[in-house]
Amino acid sequence: MMHDFNMLQDSLYKRFEAHMERHPTVDWSEVQSKLSSEMLQTLEWMEQTGGEPDLVSMPDGRLLVIDCSPESPVGRRSLCYDDVALEKRKKNKPAGSAVAAATAHGVSLLTEDDYRHLQTLGEFDLKTSSWIETPESIRTQGGALYCDRRYQHVFVYHNGADSYYANRGFRTYLAL
Repeated sequence: MMHDFNMLQDSLYKRFEAHMERHPTVDWSEVQSKLSSEMLQTLEWMEQTGGEPDLVSMPDGRLLVIDCSPESPVGRRSLCYDDVALEKRKKNKPAGSAVAAATAHGVSLLTEDDYRHLQTLGEFDLKTSSWIETPESIRTQGGALYCDRRYQHVFVYHNGADSYYANRGFRTYLAL
C-alpha cells in the first residue's frame, strides 16, 4: 500500500517547531533523516488515533516520538491493559487491549519514568488517564498501572488489568 506522507510530515514539522522545549538541541533535518517509511506508517497511526506525536529528548539521551496530545489519545480509549486481561474478562469485554494495539503498530507504552518526564514538558491527562508499562511483578497478580495529572501533581495508580474506562487510554513512544 502506497502512502503519501507529505501531509503527515508537514504536521510533524509544525508540531516540532511549535514545541522546541521538548527537544531544544535537535534539528528537524536530524529527525527527518531517521524517518523510514515503516516509522512514518506508525506515526500516521499515532496521529490518526489522536496522539499528536512529537519528538521528546529524554534525560538519558534517547530521542523518542511520544504522544503529546493534551489528553490520552481519543482513538485509544476504553481498552483493558493487555490480552491476558481481555481473555479473563467474561462480561462486557472491551474492543481490545492497550498492549496489543501498541504492539501491532510497533510502539511501546510509556514507562513511569517516561510519563513523568513528559509531564515536566507540559500538563497532560488533566481529565483523562493513561495506561503505562506495568512491571511483571504487578501484572502477574492481576494488576496494571496508569497515570494522570491532578492538583498539579502526577499520580500513579493501580487497577485490575481487565478494567477499562471511557476516559482511560494509552500513550506510546517510538524510538528514533
